[in-house]
Amino acid sequence: MIYRIQRSLLFTLGLVLSLGCQSVVAEEFTIAVASNFTSTLEKIRQEFEASTEHRVTVVSGSSGRLFAQISNGAPFDLFLSADAQKPQALEEAGLIGQGQRSVYALGRLALYSNQADMFVEGPEILRSDTVKRLAIANPRVAPYGAAAISVLTQLGLEEQLRPRLVQGENIAQAYQFVDSGNAQLGFVALSQVLDRPESGSYWEVPAQMHAPLVQELAVVKDGEGVRAFLVFLKRSDIRALIARSGYELPPHS
Repeated sequence: MIYRIQRSLLFTLGLVLSLGCQSVVAEEFTIAVASNFTSTLEKIRQEFEASTEHRVTVVSGSSGRLFAQISNGAPFDLFLSADAQKPQALEEAGLIGQGQRSVYALGRLALYSNQADMFVEGPEILRSDTVKRLAIANPRVAPYGAAAISVLTQLGLEEQLRPRLVQGENIAQAYQFVDSGNAQLGFVALSQVLDRPESGSYWEVPAQMHAPLVQELAVVKDGEGVRAFLVFLKRSDIRALIARSGYELPPHS
């Protein structure tokens, strides 16, 4: 009888220890992130990996392209979109569970040039004949591109400037067009401009000139690493990092 009790106790102790070890096992997971937030996420990833045992793989692209990949079964665990519509569409399609999406940042748009002889302090420069090429992200798949079209429409310049538009697949390509000199101006994410404060000039587009750039995340595949990352995003120092990177913050929850 004593022998059986001892075996039972040993089995229970072993099970507890096993579960305890599983609770601290590091996980590797993949985050699909909209191009505008890639550099900010890289900073967060470095802090996260330095603070935990988890490891993160980052895949970036336009929100529309990443949404299509997730819809077709791409093995992403977490999706950081540049809008709220695509996470909502994933939920409506049953590809994520209810309550598995939330706002992580509010984006800002900027009109940017890296040319020393082109000082950007407002939208008036868009009316200049010296502007031969204006870069934007593809408005069909990139929310920042759609926001750029809204700004041009409000300024009454969409038709005039349409022949001069050069479209990148995402906001990263739009920025590259400007940074390489292939376009004199470009509508890019404010966060991209703040990453290069020593070069160029920019106009921060008033938020009321386009629909809010509400950026939502969606949990595609739940796991301990993903849950740890979501908690990490709410840390005050990480929220401050996001704000410094050119974003407004949602209310703390």
